[in-house]
Amino acid sequence: MTTPFPEPAFPAGPASPAAPPPGCPAHAGGGIAPTGPGGLRRLYGPEAEADPAGLYEKLRAEYGEVAPVLLHGEHRAWLVLGHGANIAAMRTPSLFSRDSRLWSAFRNNEVPPDSPLLPVVAWQPICVFADGDEHRRLRGALLDGLNGFDRRGIRRHVRRFTTDLVQVVGPTGRAELISQFAEHLPMLVMTKLLGMPDEYGPQLVTAARDLVKGTETAIASNEYVVAGLRRTIAIKRDSPGDDLTSRLLAHPAGLTEDEVMEHLRVVLLAANETTVNLIADSLKMVLTDPRFRAHLSGGQMTLGEALDQVLWDSPPMSLVAGRWATADTELGGQRIGAGDLLLLGLAAGNVDPVVRPDLAAPLYGNRSHLSFGAGPHECPGQDIGRHVAEAGIDILLTLLPDVRLAVPEEELTWSSAWISRHLTALPVEFTARDIEPDPLSVAEAEEAEAEQAKAGAQPAEQGGSAAEQALPGPRNAERAGTAGPPGPTVPAQRRGWWDVLTGLFRR
Repeated sequence: MTTPFPEPAFPAGPASPAAPPPGCPAHAGGGIAPTGPGGLRRLYGPEAEADPAGLYEKLRAEYGEVAPVLLHGEHRAWLVLGHGANIAAMRTPSLFSRDSRLWSAFRNNEVPPDSPLLPVVAWQPICVFADGDEHRRLRGALLDGLNGFDRRGIRRHVRRFTTDLVQVVGPTGRAELISQFAEHLPMLVMTKLLGMPDEYGPQLVTAARDLVKGTETAIASNEYVVAGLRRTIAIKRDSPGDDLTSRLLAHPAGLTEDEVMEHLRVVLLAANETTVNLIADSLKMVLTDPRFRAHLSGGQMTLGEALDQVLWDSPPMSLVAGRWATADTELGGQRIGAGDLLLLGLAAGNVDPVVRPDLAAPLYGNRSHLSFGAGPHECPGQDIGRHVAEAGIDILLTLLPDVRLAVPEEELTWSSAWISRHLTALPVEFTARDIEPDPLSVAEAEEAEAEQAKAGAQPAEQGGSAAEQALPGPRNAERAGTAGPPGPTVPAQRRGWWDVLTGLFRR
């Protein structure tokens, strides 16, 4: 296919007027047209958010493996749609680098400081934005840190938090598995693996979701996450433990504090976002697809194989930004200019007719999907993410064996941002039952009480829910050591965040 742009593909020029950020009145009123300058389709706005898969297929039919698109602020980019073209871009860092400083929009000062793209594409001192020797140094430290966790230890955390979450809803006989399960389990587990203070839990969920959506508050949410991580690093420098933060600080690669913080940030956000979506979509398929439900109950198919099918059909991230061309080159029949931004279309590549002529054919055990990437930047935490999702769903189904969808499948809805798609809600019902507490939760609660008594701490105030007992506004932020993002305030440090979370569920 030929490029629709004059040569060079993306000519330098004055900055385009920024498009309204997601969530503003222009979005609500459908004020963003599906196409922009030059007739290029936007990857944001009502059409893109309502049916991203349909948009990808329109682009594939029009351009082939690689299509020109517009991002927030009318920034031009190339969306890689073909499975083979995605693999080529991922495995050729000499031509398609992860160093976002190469982006011509940065070099031409066309990206405003409040752009919602910045939390995703702004260069950081981490392996994600490095190539060559520097990438190997940073990624090696991260892999060593992540590989220090064994499946048994992770499952212990998953069992504890899954049991705690199900305890809240068990006696009611009803639950909403996105807001009351999927959106909390990964962050709970990851805060334990990173060694973070408990009180950051609820706001980290809010901030992480907001940041990845690229909303107008994404910058504030990013600042909240960074502040929490810096506080964790300070704690672990004085009192190291068996956690990722301590391992990165002590690694012989000699990471700086900024490098440690940024790697923790990307692990926390990427693990949360991808695992939330993987859990949500896998639960939806288990509850609605007769093939999966029958096979799982009949023992003919493992939950791991079910996850493989979900990773093909509903990748946790629709696309990844990105790669930046190091020189003028060609990909998928398009001429790519030096400094151009490429978006790796994981969802589009997974349904490429070249590799999947029959989308209904099962893919049990086939892991050649693009959901975790490929090449030197393949997701280093994919095994942990899969294990959290698989163990969480397995334990949930064990605790609630008769769980079933509470609404017709056709009533389920999704919301989309430019890099991911989310199941909005998954209401279920089951036989009401009391769930016995997990022994690990009991042991940790007793240990916390003993430490509190030893320190002479006063118990939490009585009366009202745990959430209502948390200190409000600026006073609370001051006690926590940082200001929080828009939304819930940071709970008082003396309170475990599980109490706050269960208080919110019981309101």
